[in-house]
Amino acid sequence: MKKSQNNDSFFLQVYEVAKLIPEGRVTSYGAIARYIGSPGASRMVGWALNCCHTHDEPIPAHRVVNRNGLLSGKHHFRHLNLMQELLESEGIEVENDKVVNFKELFWDPNKELSL
Repeated sequence: MKKSQNNDSFFLQVYEVAKLIPEGRVTSYGAIARYIGSPGASRMVGWALNCCHTHDEPIPAHRVVNRNGLLSGKHHFRHLNLMQELLESEGIEVENDKVVNFKELFWDPNKELSL
């Protein structure tokens, strides 16, 4: 995937990166923002993921957490525990709304994907 700063396709760029997050791994809003060339747009990445239910393909938004591993987007799922349940179904342990072993499970698109 090529980095771009085209604001018209920002949400689509977020979705394309999110679809590449491997099962059993997590990334952050900021890591996605940096990868697509908008390092100050972490919140906008969250907005994009909040709207991903309108996208044709499933987007694994549950794999995107805040920079500390907190499930900060959990309120945007169909029910309050769904984000945690989806992560746990992939073998990711969550305690007190935070990914256990976050640093070990962190997937950084800037390091993992060819630029």
